[in-house]
Amino acid sequence: MKKFVILAALALSPYFLAQDIISKPVQSYQSSNYQSKKKAFIDNLISKMTLDEKIGQLNLPSSGDFTTGQTQNSDIGKKIEQGLVGGLFNIKGVDKIRAVQKVAVEKSRLKIPMIFGMDVIHGYETSFPIPLGLASSWDMDLIQRSAQIAAQESTADGINWTFSPMVDVSRDPRWGRVSEGSGEDPYLGSQIAKAMVYGYQGDDLSKKNTMLACVKHFALYGAAEAGRDYNTVDMSHVQMYNTYFPPYKAAVDAGAASVMASFNEVDGIPATGNKWLMTDVLRKQWNFKGFVVTDYTGINEMIEHGMGDLQQVSALAMNAGVDMDMVGEGFLKTLKQSITEGKVSEQTVTEAARRILESKYDLGLFDDPYKYTDSKRAQKEVFSPKHLEAAKTISSQSMVLMKNDKQILPLKKSGTVAVIGPLADNAVNMTGTWSVAAKHANSISVLRGLKETVGKDVNFIYAKGSNIYESEEMEKKATMFDKTAGRDSRSAEQIRTEALAIANQADVIVLTIGESAEMSGESSSRTDIGIPETQKKLLRELKKTGKPIVLVLFTGRPLVLTEESELADAILNVWFPGSMAGYAVSDVLYGKVNPSAKLPMTFPRSVGQVPLYYNAKNTGRPLSVENTEKCTFEKFRSNYLDECTTPLYPFGFGLSYTTFGYSDVSVSNAKPTGNTAIEASVTLTNSGKYDGAEVVQLYIRDVVGSITRPVKELKGFEKVYLKAGESKKVTFKISPEDLKFFNNDLKYDWESGDFDIMIGTNSHDVKTTRVNWTK
Repeated sequence: MKKFVILAALALSPYFLAQDIISKPVQSYQSSNYQSKKKAFIDNLISKMTLDEKIGQLNLPSSGDFTTGQTQNSDIGKKIEQGLVGGLFNIKGVDKIRAVQKVAVEKSRLKIPMIFGMDVIHGYETSFPIPLGLASSWDMDLIQRSAQIAAQESTADGINWTFSPMVDVSRDPRWGRVSEGSGEDPYLGSQIAKAMVYGYQGDDLSKKNTMLACVKHFALYGAAEAGRDYNTVDMSHVQMYNTYFPPYKAAVDAGAASVMASFNEVDGIPATGNKWLMTDVLRKQWNFKGFVVTDYTGINEMIEHGMGDLQQVSALAMNAGVDMDMVGEGFLKTLKQSITEGKVSEQTVTEAARRILESKYDLGLFDDPYKYTDSKRAQKEVFSPKHLEAAKTISSQSMVLMKNDKQILPLKKSGTVAVIGPLADNAVNMTGTWSVAAKHANSISVLRGLKETVGKDVNFIYAKGSNIYESEEMEKKATMFDKTAGRDSRSAEQIRTEALAIANQADVIVLTIGESAEMSGESSSRTDIGIPETQKKLLRELKKTGKPIVLVLFTGRPLVLTEESELADAILNVWFPGSMAGYAVSDVLYGKVNPSAKLPMTFPRSVGQVPLYYNAKNTGRPLSVENTEKCTFEKFRSNYLDECTTPLYPFGFGLSYTTFGYSDVSVSNAKPTGNTAIEASVTLTNSGKYDGAEVVQLYIRDVVGSITRPVKELKGFEKVYLKAGESKKVTFKISPEDLKFFNNDLKYDWESGDFDIMIGTNSHDVKTTRVNWTK
């Protein structure tokens, strides 16, 4: 592991990163003069290309991460030399990438450089919290900074294209890929989508430390039926446009260079072959100018959907507006024949090749194809002390305090603390899912972080307490990709007995339980979204000791925590915090950082409530407010016989070590007319003993509409930092633009009427006033 230092001065100020942020980069390289030069260059190049070479630009194989010596002799190497490969992914390291690029620019006829992609999802070797954790910060500057660092490290190591951000809205925590997104809300998701694109691409793609972003998965992937990965999606266009499309469009509007097609179908046609989606919506309605790539073998998988053989589905994808074929080689093997048979036009292929060549031009690869292969830069910039310090700060800002009875947190720096749980001394699981470039063993475990930061003042004792699962077969499914849980071969009872003995020696228990890294992520759907039973048994037995229990929760999704919320004295949801996990957890547990994160997704009481989300619509028979709050059953109303309708933890929820008070909402004009904006304000007071930050949230309800409207919608938020005892007026500007929605004719507009303006600490606890707004 590379040595690094803790920058104490920066650690004291968790907001130091914001000064380096460019909120919205001005893309000066897109000037008309630049565009004219690019067009002339690409026109000239295309005029020299054969049909095979054009099709070759559309081919994106996986390298298999072959060694430099295999480059020319491999099947891929030979195809590169023949001009039949446009880019590669899954190859890491400047030496390997330089060797492959050398074949393209020195052996192929036209010497066209390749692009190199990787799933850089939440950091490169310096790993940040999983995206759902990043979203919990509600801090766009920090999120943008994480993407900037990821781009800097990736490009230093040869990568110039990332398959991120994933902006799929999802309301179903059974779907494992919620860990890779920003949660259930289209507004929050849109802000994060923009921040990630700005972070990756900056203000100039030709700079050495910026890279192509790829927005995924277009579209609607987060609404897979039953939360089962790759499954069918079916919804109305009103739902698409109002709830699921906004983050994709926000990323496109931010200048995203590429878009990835999703696996699911849309209106009965797989997205990869859906012309309405890829051409009518993406290119015509949204004016997207970049290129579209399939997901892994996405074209080939349309065969299983029942859309035809490889030639048919490849033609379907090409005619739909897909430009690049990831791994499947359907374009490479069939497009020439489809052109001969008149099923695809050569002009369509030419335009697809053009879009990919334009991206290479924007990256500056035609000027210097080796610009990303400077080994000295890689040694200096990858996993650097500065980046690790940023990772620690960002991680600490992403942890959600969900319970804190009797102010047990922050912990006192004294006494004996029992650190127990299968994730306490487990560095390799700290980075979470989709951390393909991270060196997992270099991450800081919770136990190590605690000992190294406050160990001189506190006596830490440790026991594992349980395995992730009692079943060895289940644990194998949950610990793939070298993210072992270090399985203990003893019986569950023996492991627990050891932990109880340790606990009885302690003043307080820090219990680290939850999911392992690969229990969420792609192809990790779960029907039971609770903590595995063997870990729950550990918690129950520890409760009997009478010692205070601080539950440090690891998860990549909302979990059912009904029992845990009763048994634990405090719950700190750390998601999967990344490379600096242990240090960040210690900073929060011991009060160096006051938590301010908020949930980007609702936590249900039971899996039977799913899908459960804050911005729902009323039924014609809603349960009364009183019975909803009391969890009282009412016949012939929309509720359950056996469960409340309310969540365990609502969207936007998160506690602090201090307390915040909200005044009533005041508005500058209760009867606005036309397009004039109004202001809605509250006075926020830090009424507790600690300095801290609060995410003040603005929600609006359109009371009567031409179509049914959600009970509330997030329309703004502001993170406010207050010293203990300090007050500040927080004001949101609201204009008719914030009231617009897509009606049944898919017209985007607003309608006169009453609007409830709500401001509060989460989606449930708000202060409300009403305005009547007329056109």
